Amino acid sequence: MHEEVKHPCVQHKLALIRNKDTGYKKFRELATEITMFLCYEALKEIEVKEVTVQTPLAEAAGHKIANELVVVPILRAGVGMLEGILGLVPTARVGFVGMYREAGTKKPVSYYHKLPKETDGGTCIVIDPMLATGGSTAATIDFLKEQGAATIVVICIVTCPEGIALVETEHPDVKIYTASVDDHLDDRKYIVPGLGDAGDRLFGTR
Repeated sequence: MHEEVKHPCVQHKLALIRNKDTGYKKFRELATEITMFLCYEALKEIEVKEVTVQTPLAEAAGHKIANELVVVPILRAGVGMLEGILGLVPTARVGFVGMYREAGTKKPVSYYHKLPKETDGGTCIVIDPMLATGGSTAATIDFLKEQGAATIVVICIVTCPEGIALVETEHPDVKIYTASVDDHLDDRKYIVPGLGDAGDRLFGTR
């Protein structure tokens, strides 16, 4: 299941981040801003618990997030979305999963992982700017389930039908939140129209 967030502010920022003339500083800022909007949507149904707080005048009923939240960027481009989520939920813990796409097979290869113990039984938010073939995302979800994650959601800035189909087939219980479902993958497995190489554009490495 997936949700394409059509909020006008998201779509405005999406047009800016797509632009090939947007430099890496502005690209990072836009990735952070878009991620905050997407995270807001992704967490709208998260479980909360009732609490009582003391205001300057009286006690007031309130709510706090009940689950342990673990944000999991897929290295390296996922790091570019991390600030956006932590700005919204600064108490979230952070884990890291390193995946790269093997040049010949285009299949994901894991090279690094580091997760907090709260992953077991927690809510994991997988972040990566682009969900293209879906292989790295599906492999990351596999790994998080093996570690005991109770709930997993995926946040990406852009995706495509091919990537959505793979993740939804392998993990129908995981919801995907995105700013855009783009047209297709090209022969190099890049999303079209997409963002280009999100990692290079985030970190100024091209």
